[in-house]
Amino acid sequence: MTATLALKRMFDWKVRGVRWIEIIGVVLVGAMIFSVYLAKAAAARESVRISGLERQIGENGQRVRLLRAEVARLEQPGRLEALSRGAGLVPVDVHRQATEDKLATLAPISEPAPVVIISPTAPTEPAVAPAEGVAR
Repeated sequence: MTATLALKRMFDWKVRGVRWIEIIGVVLVGAMIFSVYLAKAAAARESVRISGLERQIGENGQRVRLLRAEVARLEQPGRLEALSRGAGLVPVDVHRQATEDKLATLAPISEPAPVVIISPTAPTEPAVAPAEGVAR
């Protein structure tokens, strides 16, 4: 009984003719309206961002199709054959092909050039002084 009496007293407590429970309710409704507004604004921003990304995806898809078409055009055998003939290239004659035994005589392996290591204590100045007017 005392709990219900305390609860009734809290609901009946008034400030300038307005009950506290009504003030709390108005504040909570205002907070809910503000949070819904913020959520809608964030959703609108995300919607704009998503539509921008979808537009970029469409543009990139168009670029990919154009590039694939360009690759197909550039790889046409007739075009490549005409370019190679224009550059003076011809197919290898069957009689000019080398066997595995002749590979060593066609391109002998050359010895690598020797590496010269200069010690840090060696003099780097020339023995003869440079002529006058020559920049170092």
